[in-house]
Amino acid sequence: MVGEGRENKKDNDLFYTCSLIDYVARKTKNTRIDVVNALGKKNLERIYEYADVFHCENIDSVSDEFIEKCNIQEGQFDNVGECKYAIPTYWDIGKVYKRLIKQVSENERIEVIDALIKVYRSFISTKIDDYNSSVYYENPSYIYESYRENKML
Repeated sequence: MVGEGRENKKDNDLFYTCSLIDYVARKTKNTRIDVVNALGKKNLERIYEYADVFHCENIDSVSDEFIEKCNIQEGQFDNVGECKYAIPTYWDIGKVYKRLIKQVSENERIEVIDALIKVYRSFISTKIDDYNSSVYYENPSYIYESYRENKML
């Protein structure tokens, strides 16, 4: 019998989905919400559903596929270039969003992709994506409570 590893499959699929969003955002210099809006719910559901397949491919080619398919244009947002400190990887940021989205989905009893859209559209997304702040490496419960209260605590 093959085990699932340390996390269940759907958690890993959400982690990949969030990491891909961050990768596309960095590559196109867009905010994460702009990428989420450009991808739309159907593509987000597709990425989440087939994340294990996409994960086997090069993330650069997967991102190119969705950038082209969704006509994501070059933006002006460059949080990587503006970062004065160590830059977190897109995998690091994917993990932050995964934890928050999972918690929102469970606590609000909504589907994962609905929670994903809700989180990326909230104020907390701009806070997480400011790599000159400390929000992205804060305790997950602190990030969740700040999200819930709609302000940094």
